[in-house]
Amino acid sequence: MLNKLSQLFDQVVAVARLPVVRLQFHLVLNPENVEKSYRYYTKPHPKYKIFPNKAVGAALVDLTRFRSRDDYAQELKRRKEAERHVKKARSKGYAVMEIDRNDFVDDIHEINNSVEIRQGRPMDPAYRDKKTSYQSEVNFRYYGVLSQHGQLMAYCEVAYLGNFAAFNRVIGIRNNDGIMHLMVAEIISQVIETGKFDYLMYDTYFGASPGLKTFKKMFGFEPYRAKYSLL
Repeated sequence: MLNKLSQLFDQVVAVARLPVVRLQFHLVLNPENVEKSYRYYTKPHPKYKIFPNKAVGAALVDLTRFRSRDDYAQELKRRKEAERHVKKARSKGYAVMEIDRNDFVDDIHEINNSVEIRQGRPMDPAYRDKKTSYQSEVNFRYYGVLSQHGQLMAYCEVAYLGNFAAFNRVIGIRNNDGIMHLMVAEIISQVIETGKFDYLMYDTYFGASPGLKTFKKMFGFEPYRAKYSLL
């Protein structure tokens, strides 16, 4: 009992020490989707009911620190491990670009079913079923990592929500070529270049596996306590 109380106290202290950030949802970007996202982000957390779902430990990069992709490239140089993986992927001919997912239906299905366990948990059954078509949202951008032969090796959805953008889905083939590192680094750089967003979110730190936490830290994601508003 004392041990559990001690752990709870430590968690409360950790939450209290998190820097607070105010994230805005802008309906003008896509009213139906943005409002739906706002409801999801602010519904009660499944475990800590007193907090909104994505409020505690939100993993964010403060984009206002960077004036350009070159600024962010210098940040990666200081984070040598991330830069090493990015260079490895580029040396093997991989490239990141915006995609129409309908052009890669087979590749996406292969990626989704390439492993049964991710982050220590079985893949959601929804990933197992093959979708034959995809509908795009106007406030989303869809990215892929292509091999030099044109095969889709990883893909990602990025939601533009207000004064922040957020990774919605990040998934790829496991081949140790640094493709995920390349994709995340390039997307961060492109979001910086838009000059429209203060933060980029990659879900939360709480509940993430140690490996995923390390991955996020490589690219400058830090935990915050988020307060949301709908405008």
